[in-house]
Amino acid sequence: MSDTTHDGGLALSTPPSADDGLSASQLAAKYGLDVSGARPGLFAYIRQLWGRRHFILAFSRAKLTAQYSQAKLGQVWQVVTPLLNAMVYFLIFGLILNTKRGMTQDVFIPFLVTGVFVFTFTQSSVMAGVKSISGNLGLVRALHFPRASLPISFSLQQLQQLLFSMIVLLAVAMGFGSYPALSWLLVIPALAMQFVFNSGLALIMARMGSKTPDLAQLMPFIMRTWMYASGVMFSIPVMLADKPQWIANVLQYNPVAIYMDLIRFALIDGYGSENLPSHVWAVALAWALVVGAVGFVYFWKAEERYGRG
Repeated sequence: MSDTTHDGGLALSTPPSADDGLSASQLAAKYGLDVSGARPGLFAYIRQLWGRRHFILAFSRAKLTAQYSQAKLGQVWQVVTPLLNAMVYFLIFGLILNTKRGMTQDVFIPFLVTGVFVFTFTQSSVMAGVKSISGNLGLVRALHFPRASLPISFSLQQLQQLLFSMIVLLAVAMGFGSYPALSWLLVIPALAMQFVFNSGLALIMARMGSKTPDLAQLMPFIMRTWMYASGVMFSIPVMLADKPQWIANVLQYNPVAIYMDLIRFALIDGYGSENLPSHVWAVALAWALVVGAVGFVYFWKAEERYGRG
């Protein structure tokens, strides 16, 4: 349809446009326009996330520094908090309830401290992941970036905190007779797999927590139950020796128990391979890859909905 205007009494006719009659979606397709905030393809999203790797690292460091900024001891609490937890668990479970059955004191104390430190890594990653979107809505709404950056950066923050704690953990191991050996290098792949697992779990919880903030109030109870079922304070095969074998198998093959046992095996001289379930390294890798991949895809599926009320 042409338009007609008048200029000094002369009628001028505007030729019809080739875009006349096209819908908004057809115009967008014709000129290569995208909907603002639309979810990118999976591989494009991975590239975007890789491009923000410096932001992820800087954000995790800033959060780590700010975590104890109001405390007089500052970053010392990164080590003191899990160590105090281990002392409490030793008093209750080691001395009062005697869960160290079958283990000498030199093995049980490093066993307990390792369990507390490693479980805290997963626990803190999950708790931070639940609130990573809902607790940072100002940032999510103000800036355009791959939202997966937030739960991953929180998991990275917890990994950095664990690495500080590892100094104390290694000192405890040596204090009770476990000295540096080549087996200690096994801690590196074990922690790498646990980090991937934690990140995948944090991504799952981030999406769930973005729509259900009350989930953050429920998670401490879930994590406490998980801790008691993971053999943090006791050896699962020993404590369940009089129970059906499948119960011990289920508990031993849960991912946190797997990663704890791998690090205990690497660091503690008296904790041998007979304490590990079969195919433990393959199971640890499977947990990391499956939960990491599922968590990433699950989070990406809702990318365009984060921060929109």
